Amino acid sequence: MNEAGTGGTPKVTTSDTEDGNFISRFLLQLIGDKRRWRQYKARVKQLPPDYRAAVDGIERYLMHFGPTDGESATSLFEEVADLFERAAADGVPIRKIVGDDPVEFVDALIRNYEKGGYVARERERLIGAIDRTAGKENGGTR
Repeated sequence: MNEAGTGGTPKVTTSDTEDGNFISRFLLQLIGDKRRWRQYKARVKQLPPDYRAAVDGIERYLMHFGPTDGESATSLFEEVADLFERAAADGVPIRKIVGDDPVEFVDALIRNYEKGGYVARERERLIGAIDRTAGKENGGTR
């Protein structure tokens, strides 16, 4: 039997999520500060429907391709909220915000927040592989 008395997964207590605890550090790394995330979601909920739908789409994309550390991800989501709040207040059309290529718009935002994570590492590996290959092709010079 475990703490919960059910024989399944042990019950997580408040002491398990205090600062310095492994679980707390893991969750903070994965999703960032929960309070900031909730504030971001509340801000997005206040946007006009079209702007909110656009931010929801950007959020879905970022969940797959955005920064992988919690702090960078949270900061990026907050930047998106700031941008769309200002645009909504000023009546800026969504297409003027994201341009003709929404993917390129979001990818440009992501590049500002790459402080690590698998995407940045894989990009560096690709660049290194091409540089090494190009060096071999040119007699050892790049």
